[in-house]
Amino acid sequence: MEKQVDVAIIGAGTSGLNALSQVKKAGKSFLLINGGHWGTTCARVGCMPSKAFIQVAEDYHRREIFDRHGIEGEDKMKLDITESMEHVRDMRDIFVDRVQGASTDNMPDEVKLEGYAQFIDSSTVQVGDTTVSAKSFVIATGTRPIVPRAWKKFGDRILTTDELFEQEDLPESMAVIGLGVIGLELGQSLSRKGIKVTGIDATDRIASLSDEVANEVAVQLMRKEFDIWLGEQAKLTEAGEQIKVTAGDKSVIVDKVLVAIGRQPNLDNLGLDKLDLALDDNGMPVFHPNSMQLGDLPVYIAGDVNGTRQILHEAGDEGKIAGYNAAHRSSVQFKRKTHLGITFCDPNIATIGEDWSTLKDNENVVVGEMRMGPVGRALIMGKNKGVMRIYVDKTDASVLGATLVSVKGENVAHLLAWAIQTGLNVFDIVKLPFYHPVIEEALQACFYDVLGKLDITSSAKILEIKELSK
Repeated sequence: MEKQVDVAIIGAGTSGLNALSQVKKAGKSFLLINGGHWGTTCARVGCMPSKAFIQVAEDYHRREIFDRHGIEGEDKMKLDITESMEHVRDMRDIFVDRVQGASTDNMPDEVKLEGYAQFIDSSTVQVGDTTVSAKSFVIATGTRPIVPRAWKKFGDRILTTDELFEQEDLPESMAVIGLGVIGLELGQSLSRKGIKVTGIDATDRIASLSDEVANEVAVQLMRKEFDIWLGEQAKLTEAGEQIKVTAGDKSVIVDKVLVAIGRQPNLDNLGLDKLDLALDDNGMPVFHPNSMQLGDLPVYIAGDVNGTRQILHEAGDEGKIAGYNAAHRSSVQFKRKTHLGITFCDPNIATIGEDWSTLKDNENVVVGEMRMGPVGRALIMGKNKGVMRIYVDKTDASVLGATLVSVKGENVAHLLAWAIQTGLNVFDIVKLPFYHPVIEEALQACFYDVLGKLDITSSAKILEIKELSK
């Protein structure tokens, strides 16, 4: 069988569906090719089931401060793990159904093709018995969890996010290997559900934090909830029906291991060797991050598969960029949004704008900081732990980035991202209204802290601020 279309989209996840929206808008013919599950990674095994899992844990954990508020009976509360896992799956199914119902369920069969695509050349792919010719292609094949080959011998004692939410029950003890965003979120949540958790990361950082101050605060807070071992590679060996996990001179025997050491791009079976592509040092195809184009080929790559900004809203944007250029056979370069990354642990951890690793050696960068201890609203909530840190260019008061370890950090992070993207500087921000008592007052304190560190003390704006702050 042969099919010919203007645009072939390989992958029906977030990026692929957003690419499709642009192709449809351009009135081009298309074919949506998808191997494996239909529905986005976010809805099936990522953002949404994990947040349902986290919410259950957070609600149950809240009982630990009930006595402080005069609420009695917390010692009689218990969590039905089986029921809670069923709830997570129910929520997951709702989100998957919504995605598919709004996208692929009602699409005619002739524009969908189930199977795995392999390039023959830059204008043709083979999908099973079907040869597909297209004027341009969008690669949006996503990623899959990385599990070292040597660990696969442990069978179902090894879990990834692909399997965790399918568990009808949870074991008494687990090791979480990899304390990036996913590992930290789920490690804390498992601990709060009564599982004995040991978290391990080969680096000395959690949540990929490059800000040393924020990382130290975050590690101290997380260690109050579960064991965390940093700076050593984990090794796994048999221990009867359990697994012995060793990192340096520490070891623990657990029932199961959650592996969260990263995700591998689904590129290995695409036949990219048939294309004339430049590769980077990691063997990944080189593409332009503002057009998503691979070299000068009519092939575009979007979403998690390209290994850069593996966040849903970025995947959606990349899909739209790739879809637009594929539909118009163009190389239009689009401005990307300000970086915004959030880890939904408690307290939230967020990074905004430029990363501290790129700023810390710049002598023109100063830091505004506020510890969460005295913040009134946080104290009332029983969540006054953490720190906010903003990075500012002292020569022009421009806000460059920030790192938050804070309750409601997911909300405050958006304010900072919006401020950076719209070009607000320190002077603009401190003149804005801040209500009392709110968590955002900590952010206000960060900006007042940085005012005295700027190199523009003779500016009339400084005098204006001083008058406003009297």
